[in-house]
Amino acid sequence: MNQRKLHKIDAEGKVLGRLASEVAIILRGKHKADYAPHIDAGDIVEITNAAKIKITGNKLENKIYYSYSGYPGGMKSKNLKKVMEKDPGEAIRRAVRKMLPSNRLRDGMLKRLIIK
Repeated sequence: MNQRKLHKIDAEGKVLGRLASEVAIILRGKHKADYAPHIDAGDIVEITNAAKIKITGNKLENKIYYSYSGYPGGMKSKNLKKVMEKDPGEAIRRAVRKMLPSNRLRDGMLKRLIIK
């Protein structure tokens, strides 16, 4: 098995979704010739300048993230603007997470995502 390479990506001026899909491909290992969907052979990704990412359209006000505690009345929501103010890396992390397959390999892939 090959060694994992470190990919450094500058997020300044890049669109959120396009950056997330690029990162998801690298984390999954689909850019390699020996890709297999059942093997976690992706590389490490380090993203810098997360606060300077570009959000297109009206997503800052209209895009809503939901979380549910499991209890009645436990549905919480916050829009992208609040998420970006608190931690811009969280918006990138959520976008990348949704673009990865929801299986046993996803947690290991997300551990290799470093956002500064």
